[in-house]
Amino acid sequence: MPQISSLRLLFSSANHHALLTSPLTPKPPLSLSHLFKIKHPFLHTYTHKPSRLLFAAYSRKPKNIERPGSLSGSRRRSSSSSKTENKGKSAMEESSSSAIAESVGFNKRRAEGKDKNDGPRKNLQLKVRKLNPVNTISYVQILGTGMDTQDTTPSVLLFFDKQRFIFNAGEGLQRFCTEHKIKLSKIDHIFLSRVCSETAGGLPGLLLTLAGMGEEGMSVNVWGPSDLKYLVNAMKSFIPNAAMVHARSFGPPVDSSGATDELFVPINDEVVKISAVLLRPRYSKVSKTTKEGSSELDDSLVGVNHLEKKISAERMQSTAEFALKPGDLAVVYICELPEIKGKFDPKKAAALGLRPGPKCRELQLGNSVQSDHQDIMVHPGDVLGPSVPGPIVLVVDCPIPSHLQELSSIHSLTPYYSDPSEQSKEMCKKVDCVIHLSPASVTCTTEYQQWMSRFGEVQHVMAGHQLKNVEIPILKSSARIATRLNYLCPQFFPSPGFWSLPQLKSLPSVSRGPSEFSLPASCQVITAENLLKFHLRPYAQLGLDRSGIPEVTSRPKIIEDLITEIPEIVDASEHITQLLHHGNNIANGGSMTLQANNVVIEEPWLHETALPSCLEGITREDMEIVLLGTGSSQPSKYRNVTSIFINLFSKGSILLDCGEGTLGQLKRRFGIEGADEAVKGLRCIWISHIHADHHTGIARILALRRDLLNETPHEPLVVVGPRQLKIFLDAYQKLEDLDMQFLDCRQTTEASLKTFESGENKDVNGSVGVQNDQKDGSNLFAKGSRMESYWKRPGSPADASAAFPLLAMLKRVLREAGLEALISFPVIHCPQAYGVVLKAADRTNSTGKKIPGWKIVYSGDTRPCPELVAASHGATILIHEATFEDGMVEEAIARNHSTTQEAIEVGDAAGAYRIILTHFSQRYPKIPVFDETHMHKTSIAFDMMSVNLADLPMLPRVLPYLKLLFRDEMIVDESDDVNVATAAAI
Repeated sequence: MPQISSLRLLFSSANHHALLTSPLTPKPPLSLSHLFKIKHPFLHTYTHKPSRLLFAAYSRKPKNIERPGSLSGSRRRSSSSSKTENKGKSAMEESSSSAIAESVGFNKRRAEGKDKNDGPRKNLQLKVRKLNPVNTISYVQILGTGMDTQDTTPSVLLFFDKQRFIFNAGEGLQRFCTEHKIKLSKIDHIFLSRVCSETAGGLPGLLLTLAGMGEEGMSVNVWGPSDLKYLVNAMKSFIPNAAMVHARSFGPPVDSSGATDELFVPINDEVVKISAVLLRPRYSKVSKTTKEGSSELDDSLVGVNHLEKKISAERMQSTAEFALKPGDLAVVYICELPEIKGKFDPKKAAALGLRPGPKCRELQLGNSVQSDHQDIMVHPGDVLGPSVPGPIVLVVDCPIPSHLQELSSIHSLTPYYSDPSEQSKEMCKKVDCVIHLSPASVTCTTEYQQWMSRFGEVQHVMAGHQLKNVEIPILKSSARIATRLNYLCPQFFPSPGFWSLPQLKSLPSVSRGPSEFSLPASCQVITAENLLKFHLRPYAQLGLDRSGIPEVTSRPKIIEDLITEIPEIVDASEHITQLLHHGNNIANGGSMTLQANNVVIEEPWLHETALPSCLEGITREDMEIVLLGTGSSQPSKYRNVTSIFINLFSKGSILLDCGEGTLGQLKRRFGIEGADEAVKGLRCIWISHIHADHHTGIARILALRRDLLNETPHEPLVVVGPRQLKIFLDAYQKLEDLDMQFLDCRQTTEASLKTFESGENKDVNGSVGVQNDQKDGSNLFAKGSRMESYWKRPGSPADASAAFPLLAMLKRVLREAGLEALISFPVIHCPQAYGVVLKAADRTNSTGKKIPGWKIVYSGDTRPCPELVAASHGATILIHEATFEDGMVEEAIARNHSTTQEAIEVGDAAGAYRIILTHFSQRYPKIPVFDETHMHKTSIAFDMMSVNLADLPMLPRVLPYLKLLFRDEMIVDESDDVNVATAAAI
């Protein structure tokens, strides 16, 4: 394991030096207080004695480095990395006699949003591929996004030798493709069957990933109905112009009157013709049959797609005309491959007077030619055998019954039906496969099945939300890691909340399988599975291919493999159970060691600190931190992007950041119904900054909450974030209502909250509390400082006046959740980047003793800075980003992130009781590189890790066991697939 090379602690006495070098003596906690002499209005003044800290030299020095401690902008000399160790010692000796401590560096231009190295390349171009009209391989394939958690619509891949088309890009698509080695760089076109968070939630992150690929990056065409423009406008608020899509919509405006029966053709080349049929919901023309069958439908769909069921029931009861809204349009896509020409007959050609040569080739291409020996024209049909029609695939998305009447009556689909009464058989186009994205609440109706039967002998693939797939995790690698962690330490790594197959079989909706569809015997109906294929070319292989479907790996099999691989894990699991059972009753000190077989011997530095008074009498129903996503930049096989769920149990919950796939992670952790309850119980969502890996999952969460509470009296959810987030949400709400109220992070700073509490609003610039912050010369972001850009462009007076009722609402919501305060503070990363403090209200025990409330601090993305240290003073838990390992200080400074040891030093300097490290670079696929020397109160976060307040004393003791579990896997992934610097994502 690499040793710490980026930071060294200096002591002026030989005794201190002995402490550092002794392998048996616990090392003292580090301190950054000498860097940041702060008087923070909300927290306390530092009293720690200063120590001296020095950066080790490194080979290159990034430009625009500032020192927040002195704000002087002075730069340290750089030296060759090959001389780091030798010069480090002499530098330490020189620094020990120096009265001035070095400060922590950061990239000023990046913090101000001026770093030209950020963002995708300029003039990003669409790649032009040479098409292959005679494709040797072609198929459609189910990309199972959403099928185990039902949070998004599955995607469908249309594959050709030189072209790729994807239908829908819901959240989690990137993770799925990474898991199964599907090359996103080959995608040419993305088609949306609807424009909403369910079908397009993964699109922003996908665009950013594509833009950052390789040396030049790439872009794609995105197609959808006319309301696509609303999504594009929303994405423009945080996606650089260079990475923006070549968006192309079809069909009339969503607010135009009248129905359309037109067939739109976005793609028509020598490889494929893709047509689109628009479906408009008919809310006012629901048949009596559907209404009367609604109760039967409800009974048959217990636990299935309650969202669609509720929406359908509400809309079916109405008889008034409704104006169509963006997001209401759905699309049926028709993919037609060209016909396969008949075989050329040279004897017939010779009989018609043709010599072998170019003219025979022209005939094979479908062109007529003049005979060489006869005065006649020779036509292709004269010398070619009968042609074989090209395969046809339909991708159907009929989201609610209100679309069904339109689907049944639209004439554009008539040529694709096999019903002779509709037309002559000669005019029929034989459809080979229909992929149904429609949910069970639609496909189980008699009307829908009658429509399906009109295609005759067709393979129907039911790819909508099917509960029988819930037990099969889409992300097998992540599920395997979660299972192994759960075996080792179930207290911190609970088992996933999936339903088991026996439970599923008890539901009426699952018992109603494809065999019970009311369709002709010639129709084949199957339930889609991950990576199921339907071959189109070569023609001899036309049909289903199940060979790529992943095998179902059971939990017992994963555990069996683990024990075979690491036999010591059995004793380790038993010991950690005993450790947690007995250790939670230990208030001070004591290090329990394993006697039997000495599986794990705890390090000498692993000592207990004094138990904070806030944990006195704590119960398991007070608070739990669930780390839904612990990676940075973009989703990977093992780590989703950032999201932290603060579970207050009966009092609700709070989300801190909400990267793509947050909803799916909630459902994996709590189960489908449990996640719905968690979303309904949300009190607030807080977003640290406007990078995609921290906020692109918010629309999906808000849309689900809106639908879950549709028939329940409720208030809009408070979303706290930087002002750019409001621009995105305001633009997105033109597409679908998110039922939220927005509050700028600046309005939740300590100074702003004091202004609110005092009832004063005297800020001449009209921004609540900003002047108070600027007058505080002790902080990094004070007026006149080099970081003042964080506070430029204050809000309007209207914004300030609007903030007061929202602050009152937030205060009441927090009080109902048992919280005293939510306080944002600026950090060093990008413009308008924040960290947050959550403070629980004090409580009184049974004897009348007042117990102080716990305090959680979350850093967001940042370099170590005075504001963060001050905010973290006395924290019960500091959740700190640790993007890079200790040897990558230069990269951390250039990207304004922190290394592992820097994060620990911030927690030590602030006197935090426990530190949880998260937001790891995806170059560390399973476990980050760390040096355990100073990890005496620190833990490494994993996806779905759940830290209950009652278990905090024992949290660091898990670390040695994690080392055992990942003993052969603590390596860095340097593959091309890992884009650790996706500009707009980190």
